[in-house]
Amino acid sequence: MSGRDRLKLVLVLGSLIAIGPLTIDMYLPALPSITTGLETTETTVQLTLTGTLIGLALGQLVIGPLSDAYGRRAPLIAGLALHVAASVLCVVAPNIEVLGALRLLQGLGVAASSVVALAVVRDLFSGTAFASLLSQLMLVMGAAPILAPTLGGALLRWTEWRGVFVALAAFGVVLLAVAALRLPETLPPERRRPAGVASTLRGLGQLAKDRTFVGLVFVAGLSMAALFAYVAGSSFVMQDEFGLSEQEFAIAFGLGAVGLITASQLNVRLLRRYSPQRILVGALATGTAGGVVLLVFAATGVGGLGTLLASLWLVLSAAGLALPNAPALAMTRHGEAAGTAAALLGAVQFGVGAVAAPAVGLLGNGGVAMAVVVLAGMAGATAVLLGVVRPARLEVVETAAVPVAAH
Repeated sequence: MSGRDRLKLVLVLGSLIAIGPLTIDMYLPALPSITTGLETTETTVQLTLTGTLIGLALGQLVIGPLSDAYGRRAPLIAGLALHVAASVLCVVAPNIEVLGALRLLQGLGVAASSVVALAVVRDLFSGTAFASLLSQLMLVMGAAPILAPTLGGALLRWTEWRGVFVALAAFGVVLLAVAALRLPETLPPERRRPAGVASTLRGLGQLAKDRTFVGLVFVAGLSMAALFAYVAGSSFVMQDEFGLSEQEFAIAFGLGAVGLITASQLNVRLLRRYSPQRILVGALATGTAGGVVLLVFAATGVGGLGTLLASLWLVLSAAGLALPNAPALAMTRHGEAAGTAAALLGAVQFGVGAVAAPAVGLLGNGGVAMAVVVLAGMAGATAVLLGVVRPARLEVVETAAVPVAAH
């Protein structure tokens, strides 16, 4: 694969993956105004985020096996169409219950872009090459968490929170065109698996028997839980506790995403000298230490917002190193069922995230609550890595890029 072809692939897949963070993050500055506008509670509004994450988890379990059976393109296009329809209906949601249900549908639709993009990368690469390309994808998709709250905050200057969903619908239409015109089919018919519930269950059963794969999936999921605890709690902590405006919060949130992106790009260089499993161990150890520091600063208030943001930046940077490597090590083990493996990986990531988001609210929505869940995610990931995966025993299998089929 030439450098130009690789760049095109990164841009197309990065754009598709970006719709997930945009769907999750773009309305974060509007959470307080949704609480007021729909006359509900902060915890209930946070459940709309949980609904999106549940949709992402369940949707991937459906889309992954379908993409193994019918190819990558058709399930992707169907999922994006569902996302557009749900976004349009969110604009006219009359109450928080309807909004929550529609957010779940949004998650179901956007799940297709997440699982198919990861499966396409595994169709073409494995091992260190997989981790390297995934790190490059994080540069593209990492712009979404930076831009999403900023865009949401800018939109809220001119419109109410419903305008955010108008923008999401418009972006979904653009991605439908990108998927139809620019994404080639990477799974030829001879490599496809039988369709049907029985075949899907057999595939999931085979994956579940691989202890190392399951461990790596939960490492990725718990790392993601730390991120979603930050996503769910940051708007209330920074706006309610520290008095930031919607636009100031968007800037502060973006600084955290800069740490995530910077670390993911550092990962490309580190992979030239170190194995993915070694980087993963160091990243999770750093993230756990950062979580401890975050909890101390949140509990004592020492240094105010500055120390809170600095410790969050350390945790997010550690996540930027962990998140490309854990999926790469897991997916490399099962290239014959890349869609199903990506589905299980994504389902656990967003499923655990769906638990982490309301946990912050149930603990009080303050800085301490957010820090406790962030630390639990990072410490849990470290424990699973060392106790279940046992990184010293991992072997990384490398494959070269394979030709991309025309569509």
